Amino acid sequence: MNILLDMFVTFAKVGVMTFGGGYAMLPVLQREVVENKGWAAEEELMDYFAIGQCTPGIIAVNTATFIGQKKKGVAGGIIATLGVVFPSLVIISLLAGVITAFSHLAWVNHAFGGIRICVCVLILNAVVKLYKKAVVDRVTLAVFLIVSLGSYFLPVSPIIFIVLAAALGIVLQNIKGGK
Repeated sequence: MNILLDMFVTFAKVGVMTFGGGYAMLPVLQREVVENKGWAAEEELMDYFAIGQCTPGIIAVNTATFIGQKKKGVAGGIIATLGVVFPSLVIISLLAGVITAFSHLAWVNHAFGGIRICVCVLILNAVVKLYKKAVVDRVTLAVFLIVSLGSYFLPVSPIIFIVLAAALGIVLQNIKGGK
């Protein structure tokens, strides 16, 4: 199959998981991009998630753009981005008129309650997978705990935490004499 068509179809599969936003797509992205297609390594995907979180837009869309660009340049970035957003456009277009007509029904509200719970589980699964790969020693555990507590208790932009954690990573690698 043509790589661009394959890329569009793969990211469209990911895009169907937009219930709950970009974070809900992370486990699906990981499975499709790393395990099924081999388009990125686990660590590389984590880097894309981190960069995607720092840049404007939805993390999954940004990640798809990075992966598409890596595989097939600008055309790949555009195709991957279109693939991941296409299902959302179709679903939103179909639901927009219907949802207002049925939003007062109890079963619709209960269905959305169930979807919210499922999205929480998908996000938790993504966090656990990322945690296992990112927290590898006491230093990374300390950074994880500091950022977790700081982001919960302090009214600080996530960008501040990301920049500080990146700077700390650079400093610690230089102290350890790493690359």
